[in-house]
Amino acid sequence: MLSMQRNDPRQYDDLAGEWWRPGGPFELLHWLAEARAALIPPAGAPGRILVDAGCGGGLLAPHVRGKGYRHIGVDLRRTGLERAVPRGMTAVNGDVTALPLAGHSADVVVAGEILEHVTDLSGTVAELCRVLRPGGLVVLDTVNDTRLSRLVTVTLGERLGIAPAGLHDPALFVPPRRLVTEFTRHGVDLEIRGVRPSLPGLFRWLVLGRPAGGRIVPSFSAAILYQGIGRRHAG
Repeated sequence: MLSMQRNDPRQYDDLAGEWWRPGGPFELLHWLAEARAALIPPAGAPGRILVDAGCGGGLLAPHVRGKGYRHIGVDLRRTGLERAVPRGMTAVNGDVTALPLAGHSADVVVAGEILEHVTDLSGTVAELCRVLRPGGLVVLDTVNDTRLSRLVTVTLGERLGIAPAGLHDPALFVPPRRLVTEFTRHGVDLEIRGVRPSLPGLFRWLVLGRPAGGRIVPSFSAAILYQGIGRRHAG
């Protein structure tokens, strides 16, 4: 029986020690962070800023450290930010629905595994776009709103230990079409593609207890997980 309601952010305080434990409940998030980073080009010039919205324990940091950005992580839970700071991030305590950052201040905005947790999707997308400069890049991944995603992420995922129990509320899962529409309102043309964990990686992690080697690969279907990438119109 769950001790908190689903999607209660206080659960991340209880799980704070798991962010960087190899093979722990956040193992899959490490693979997703690496896949997000692969979509982010080098900064190309000094002073470029990458805003990591809902950064958690800073899992993206090792994968973008050599790309030349000032990496600013924003998260609601201080316990996660405490784990992020030693990874080389500038930590900001705040809500993704009201980012404590200036408009047009970011060259790249990243929203990894956070959109399926927000109760105000429209407001969150508006904030991500507000801080993104014209011509800037947005990179994200999230969970689709389908029966299959609910089965895999919640029903089976929690039983198999792929996701901590109660961390997701399937009522908040995000249909790609709606997400594309929301970003279009703010001048960002978002492209979507399905992704999935590599099957050998899942086997090593869940069956053999060996977390090394897992990764996220493209999928023919976006029915469970998907990535999004887009640029804000320069005008």
